Amino acid sequence: MSDKTMTADEAVSGLRSGMTLGIGGWGSRRKPMALVRALLRSDLTGLTVVSYGGPDVGMLAAAGRLRKLVTAFVTLDSIPLEPHYRAAREAGAFELMEIDEAMFMWGLHAAANRLPFLPVRTAIGSDVMRVNPDLRTVTSPYDDRETFVAAPALRMDAALVHVNRADKLGNGQCLGPDPYFDDLFCEAADTAYVSCERIVDTAELTEEAPPQSLLIKRHTVTGVVEAPGGAHFTSCAPDYDRDETVQREYATTPWPEFAARYLGGGLHDRDPE
Repeated sequence: MSDKTMTADEAVSGLRSGMTLGIGGWGSRRKPMALVRALLRSDLTGLTVVSYGGPDVGMLAAAGRLRKLVTAFVTLDSIPLEPHYRAAREAGAFELMEIDEAMFMWGLHAAANRLPFLPVRTAIGSDVMRVNPDLRTVTSPYDDRETFVAAPALRMDAALVHVNRADKLGNGQCLGPDPYFDDLFCEAADTAYVSCERIVDTAELTEEAPPQSLLIKRHTVTGVVEAPGGAHFTSCAPDYDRDETVQREYATTPWPEFAARYLGGGLHDRDPE
């Protein structure tokens, strides 16, 4: 066991252009925005991003960092379609693999369990098969002989996630009502960097929350970043809600103008509650 604490910039320094990155959270909820900002401050490009997309995807798309996106959706929740993502996609700025939410989940499960794919019923008879011609089907070897879609494993070089609490060893705790598959992102990636609202002693993790809240295990984590307000402007329940004022400004402001203020620290600083 060792101390895995580092800064957001140190975490990103371990990444390389052309990597496949998984980004945890869901839409505009508990996104690792402190790590995304560090990524945007770097010179990394040509990335394949795997994400239940929100402003993380929109910012990376607007900044021209994406080569390919694997997603089930890209939304700001209270703003249904992420506008910066939409503009970049309509301009043909990157390749898109769009699958449904369940297939995405089973792709994470397959990768976490080191399987090449998992059979799913979802997508049969839908346009998911039409827009993803590389998808394949498999037939059950048992008497039912049912046909399934072979959901491909979503293996990643690195994962970035944000949680409520963590210890310096890499154990991560989710205190909100939904884990958003962040544990699977860490298990499905070769390396994983976890930012958190607060680093605490290991014993403190279970003082006010059950052991079941410790979803992220230290053996899957490469680095831990203490980042109070590190999901802002997305939500991080129960620590804080989404900042709708900043999100509306993001959605209605040209990216270069917003980026100059956001990456410079003028819009994301937040006192921990």
